[in-house]
Amino acid sequence: MSHPARREALRERLRALELDALLVTDLLNLRYLTGFTGSHGALLVHADGDEASVFCTDGRYRTQSRHQVPDLRRLIERSCQLRLATQATEAGIGRLGFESHVVTVDGYAALAKVTGAELLVATSRPVEALRMVKDETEVAALRAACAAADTALAGLLAEGGLRPGRTEREVARDLEARMVVAGAAGPSFETIVATGANSAIPHHRPTDAQLRVGDLLKLDFGALVEGYHSDMTRTVVLGAPAGWQRELYDLVAAAQAAGRVALRAGADVREVDAAARDVISRAGHGEDFMHGLGHGVGLQIHEAPALSQFGVGTLAVGMAVTVEPGVYLAGRGGVRIEDTLVVSDGEPELLTLTTKDLVTVPC
Repeated sequence: MSHPARREALRERLRALELDALLVTDLLNLRYLTGFTGSHGALLVHADGDEASVFCTDGRYRTQSRHQVPDLRRLIERSCQLRLATQATEAGIGRLGFESHVVTVDGYAALAKVTGAELLVATSRPVEALRMVKDETEVAALRAACAAADTALAGLLAEGGLRPGRTEREVARDLEARMVVAGAAGPSFETIVATGANSAIPHHRPTDAQLRVGDLLKLDFGALVEGYHSDMTRTVVLGAPAGWQRELYDLVAAAQAAGRVALRAGADVREVDAAARDVISRAGHGEDFMHGLGHGVGLQIHEAPALSQFGVGTLAVGMAVTVEPGVYLAGRGGVRIEDTLVVSDGEPELLTLTTKDLVTVPC
């Protein structure tokens, strides 16, 4: 889907909301609608079409915006929000939507001075609603991001990067560097490397703790390609696994498989979560799975939809989500297995291809 086509899809939502225009100020939404990657800008999307729409950025991005946004009228101004709001008022727009999750109280007051409060209409994430369903360009970027992460982990394993004596920090930096070599712009979030008892902490941050023989080792990481994020978790064992480690791993693997099977167009997000959660609860570890099953991925590492007990909505073809159950035994260790997938008409497309069999690292 092209940027003009995305803007036209947004216009359909604006018409349904009886809005004459939308002032887009979230930078990721701006990128989604125009291709602009700078750090300052705004967009007035007019319900009548691109001819009446206006893109604005400041002088630092004059050249960049000429190349990235060649198909819209451009303004070079410092106060983009106020300048576009002024233009909307002068053009006689009756109802101007704004992104209420982005505009601050002070920002609203400034806009109201320019337009009059009666003109402004708070909108609830209309662009994000479009972003939930990925077009083929986006899926291609996600595939590339997941491939970079797969390649990095394969190299780390093949070249002895997971060995006793290395620290969590060393492994994290190694993995991130390998993703860049594999084509990523960088990591899509701060890499999680958690060894031994630390693996029982869902969002542990790497420390100088050393990997040891017999440890469970949890690796949660992703690559960033063309602005799109991948997300994958694998848990390995250094040396021969103990009985309880294999049992825990098999339980999480069964739950993850159940979650993937439930990932179908039209499925309620809470039902998908329950499919995996029930497997863990029946085994007596319900309280040890303390987060949602998954989340959307795209221009953000965490975006809608949320696959959780408290999620809202149903899945649609083209949504990219994670499935990542985990069981965490405080003071002992934990297991999480996570994939990134795209919902389709049938089986979801699996983007993270690293094996989900229990990997035992020779020591």
